[in-house]
Amino acid sequence: MSYGLDSVGMRYGTAEVLTGITATFQPGELAAIVGPNGAGKSTLIGIMAGLRHGYTGRCSYRNRDIRAWNRRAFARHVSFVPQSLKVEFPFTAEQVVTMGRTPYGGGLFETDEDREAVEQAMRTTDTLAFRSRDFRSLSGGERQRVVIASALAQSPETLLLDEPTTYLDLKHQVETYSLLRDLAGRGMLAVAITHDLNLALTYADRALVLSQGRLVADGAPHDILTAARIEEVFGVTAPWIIYDR
Repeated sequence: MSYGLDSVGMRYGTAEVLTGITATFQPGELAAIVGPNGAGKSTLIGIMAGLRHGYTGRCSYRNRDIRAWNRRAFARHVSFVPQSLKVEFPFTAEQVVTMGRTPYGGGLFETDEDREAVEQAMRTTDTLAFRSRDFRSLSGGERQRVVIASALAQSPETLLLDEPTTYLDLKHQVETYSLLRDLAGRGMLAVAITHDLNLALTYADRALVLSQGRLVADGAPHDILTAARIEEVFGVTAPWIIYDR
């Protein structure tokens, strides 16, 4: 087991944003977390990434509580891709990807292993063409691909992604989820928040549906993303993507 969530809950002031979330995640799995805005998706993945504190219950990685992990050691196993990354200084795209090697850094200069990991990550995400450009000058989609490349350069066992395709065009949305599918096939655990149910249905092994801070369904996407559940959770009828089985 890579991850274990046991009765995880979270409050912001008096607002309860997560209640009693229990789930496990295994290596070699691509899991999609879906749900309407305000369902608690980003809070949940932030807890899994070790970035949210003050929650109740237990979140563990490799059977060790997240809060007990050394942050540097944890970063060698788990990489997190946020919805967006703000960079204030004139770093090139390649320098931003190289930052993904920080958990392995032991000196002032990159090693051959670092350079190889960065090159491979940028090739995989189709970002080599603008490796020398100022990160701030890139389009939203280009920046997001660089952020994903930085996460891959980290050489993680687990990849956590908060809406990784928000700024991507259709081609790169498909390529991103094809990449996640391939990484899971090679043994990586990938957990991604998405609003695109088509992507979840097409690529994920598993979907977890959150509604009002609760886990209301967990299983194979085509089994749980039924027309009835989509109408119940999202309040819309979607016959063009949902097929009851």
